[in-house]
Amino acid sequence: MSKIRILAIAPDGFGVGKYRILDPFKYIGDNYSDEFHVDIAFNTEPTNDFFKNYDIVVFHSFIHQTSHESNIERINYLKSQGIKVIMDIDDYWSVDQRHPLFHHMKADELPRKKMELMQASDYVTTTTEVFANTIKTKAGVKNVLIFPNAVNPAESQFQPNPTKSDKIRFGWLGGSTHLFDLELLENGISIITNNYDNVQFYLCGFDLRGSVTEINPDTKEKRNRAILPMETVWYRYEQIFTDNYKSVDKEYKDFLLKFVEEEYDIRNNKYVRIWTQPVGKYASNYNNFDVSLAPLYPSMFNANKSQLKVIEAVFHKKALIASETLPYTLDLIHALNEGKLNDKGNALLVSENRNHKQWQQHMKRLIDNPNMIEDLGNRLYETVKDKYSLVNVSRDRVQFLKSIL
Repeated sequence: MSKIRILAIAPDGFGVGKYRILDPFKYIGDNYSDEFHVDIAFNTEPTNDFFKNYDIVVFHSFIHQTSHESNIERINYLKSQGIKVIMDIDDYWSVDQRHPLFHHMKADELPRKKMELMQASDYVTTTTEVFANTIKTKAGVKNVLIFPNAVNPAESQFQPNPTKSDKIRFGWLGGSTHLFDLELLENGISIITNNYDNVQFYLCGFDLRGSVTEINPDTKEKRNRAILPMETVWYRYEQIFTDNYKSVDKEYKDFLLKFVEEEYDIRNNKYVRIWTQPVGKYASNYNNFDVSLAPLYPSMFNANKSQLKVIEAVFHKKALIASETLPYTLDLIHALNEGKLNDKGNALLVSENRNHKQWQQHMKRLIDNPNMIEDLGNRLYETVKDKYSLVNVSRDRVQFLKSIL
């Protein structure tokens, strides 16, 4: 029997590209080579011959980096040749006005285009049961399969090697679109830093790259310039994590406001800035703290996200304090039941109407009961590690890929 030939098209080499295309299809190509030949591309030639030797084309976001119409035409051509087309999608196609990409997505009609790509494809793959049901009901797509984001346990950045400290360290790791999520922590961090000396807060992923477009009010001429550090969302993040810089001494504050990537002795300070790292190393940051924080404000967009914050914490065996909202509640069970410990719980959850007090209450509980940190981390790992192992998810994906031919 000849091998099944797959072309997997990644949108980038970063988070989305890594978890949705690069990792899963490289794993299949390496570990199921008797049955599959896998090619991975970041862009494709706009010619029919480029695709003629493939049985399946999988893409996330686009096949061609050209017009939407050319992508629809390509999908229809591939289907006419008997080539199966699978679109992968990991985020809801419409965002609310709080999201920084709201105006861009609206102007470019991205919600409509995403739906049309899904409707044109033979199959759609996504991350959670919640999002799969949303795709079926709102986009009218029937053939929707669930393959969650998954971690290869052999990948070095997901092998725990925690650093030692005499402090209880709370950390968050993420990107530039989470301001409304992190604002949920503001009151809790302020209370903890003002009442405890044996704590540190880690902000990981600090990134000042970017540009600003300025428009001359008289000539309407546009000019791009590098964004200033205090114009970035990361400066606002840092204000949240430092209680507006009140939790650090003056010398350290002056150093932070230089915005330079230089070493500093942080042992006596309650805040640590960790600069952004490549996608192949970023998760190693979990080794620097003891408790992972996962705030998430409830919205349609967030409810349909994947549980990547949970997955990252799982493989580093970190205790997790998270918002009690989808998608986190797909896996997380509150470790408290009416104030008493719940033996089946694997995380501490913050209810939507108690953000003003429960973040600091849960942090305080772990500070006062440090043994609970290790217990929660181990319990979280044992309850969901198999579900999000790339080994297991790839096995299921292979069965699906074989079945559609």
